[in-house]
Amino acid sequence: MSTPKNGSVLARVRGLAREVVKFGAVGGLGVLVNLGVFNLIRSTTDLQVVRASVIATVVAIATNYVGFRYFTYRDRVQSKRSRELTLFAAFSGIGLIIENGVLYTATYGLDWDGPLASNFFKFLGIGIATVFRFWSYRTWVFQALPTPAANSLVVEQRDGQSPARAPEPAQK
Repeated sequence: MSTPKNGSVLARVRGLAREVVKFGAVGGLGVLVNLGVFNLIRSTTDLQVVRASVIATVVAIATNYVGFRYFTYRDRVQSKRSRELTLFAAFSGIGLIIENGVLYTATYGLDWDGPLASNFFKFLGIGIATVFRFWSYRTWVFQALPTPAANSLVVEQRDGQSPARAPEPAQK
């Protein structure tokens, strides 16, 4: 393989690693907000566990949008904000269903409703939903800017040497 191709793969892996770290930083804050609001509601109200969780998830989603738009994906397309918000809300809603579906199943299907069990299954649901959210946000919501077209005068050589310029077209 030629060096430019290897460099491109390495650059893509580094870029993905940076994205995962930024996504994780924003998501980590979101998890703290989510669990904090959830436990605050559970300790100060008589609201049912899944309803408290849905409220906490919505608060975390709002917090996360700001972090994703202005930190994680600030270099992504920003011209179609209404489309972005619609897709973000839709995919966040699916994530909310995944996250709270796990908690619902544990609470009402398995009758595990204590504070420790509720927090464990809420956290598990957040983890499963996070995988879905990472994929959907980076694929559909915060789309990458198009890469500039390669210079049409550069010709890639297959022998591993650096590319050479194509000959200039003949002038008439």
